[in-house]
Amino acid sequence: MPRDNPASGRGFASMSEDRQREIASKGGRSVPAEKRSFSQDRGLASQAGRKGGQASGSSRHA
Repeated sequence: MPRDNPASGRGFASMSEDRQREIASKGGRSVPAEKRSFSQDRGLASQAGRKGGQASGSSRHA
C-alpha cells in the first residue's frame, strides 16, 4: 500500500513496509528465562505482587 502523504513522518504507519515487518516479527519472540528478573528472584516477584495488590485496592472504601 503506497504512503504518498503521511500525516507526520513519525510512527509505525509512516515506516517502510520492510521496517514494519522487521519490528512486527519481534512481537512473537520471548525474552530468555535468564533475562527475566522475576524468574531469578521469587521474593522480588512476590513483593511486586503485594505492592500491585495494595495499589489497586487503595481507592476502594468499605
